[in-house]
Amino acid sequence: MPRTASAHKPDRSELIDFLRRRTKCVLATTRADGRPQLSPVTYGVDAEGRIVVSTYPERVKARNARRTPTASLCALSDGWDGPYVQVDGTAEVLDLPEALEPLVDYFRSISGEHPDWAEYRAAMTRQGKCLIRVTITRWGPIATGGFPPRLAG
Repeated sequence: MPRTASAHKPDRSELIDFLRRRTKCVLATTRADGRPQLSPVTYGVDAEGRIVVSTYPERVKARNARRTPTASLCALSDGWDGPYVQVDGTAEVLDLPEALEPLVDYFRSISGEHPDWAEYRAAMTRQGKCLIRVTITRWGPIATGGFPPRLAG
C-alpha cells in the first residue's frame, strides 16, 4: 500500500517539542546577492525555544546572519522520509565571551551533561566558536512525504 503524504500545523508548544526531539536541519541564510545559502547543521533548542547552532565566526552562515538577520531551516528526522518542518525566524550571532554559556546550553540540549564543563568551555574559547540563535517567527506544518491522499487509496 503506498504511503500517504501528511501535513499537520502544530501550535508553538507542539512545534518546540517536535524540534527538541531532533538535531539535524538544513539552515538557510541569505547571501550578499540575495540567493539562499544552505548548510546542513546540528542544532539544539534553548530554554526560550530558540534554535541554536554552534559555528565559527568566519563561516558563511555566520557572516550572512550578521548581514541579513533572518534564517529559515528545515528540521529533519533521522530517517530520510520521516516527518520534517520548516521554520523561519530572526537570526543573531553571539560571539565570545557572550556566547560561552549559550554554547554550554547548546551542548546540553543535544548531548546532555559534559564530563568536564571547564574543559568544554576552554575548548570553545580556544576554538573561537560563536553561536547562531534563531528566534522562531513562523512555521509550516509538520509534514511527511508520500502520495497525495487522492492517489493513495
